[in-house]
Amino acid sequence: MSLTGKQRNYLRGLAHHLKPVIMVGDAGVTQTVLEGIKQALEHHELIKIKLRVGDRTDRRTALDNICDDTGAEAVQEIGQIAVIFRAAPEPQINLPK
Repeated sequence: MSLTGKQRNYLRGLAHHLKPVIMVGDAGVTQTVLEGIKQALEHHELIKIKLRVGDRTDRRTALDNICDDTGAEAVQEIGQIAVIFRAAPEPQINLPK
């Protein structure tokens, strides 16, 4: 599923007031972290992640790995904070067309 610009903008607005629910530290993206992200996505669909991993390219690689392993879409990445979205089987968030 690929998000349109309008959908990304809508999700950014929804995520503005969210706090990071997952923190990725020096150990990187471990299996435990991935399980936590999957569980959070099942409950919330839209989550913030704090990536405290190396420099910009390391954070981007970690975010790409998270999205590939969880089936989520990256909505936004600013500094150490990333927002990802994965629609649930019964969606709570109605995306604009």
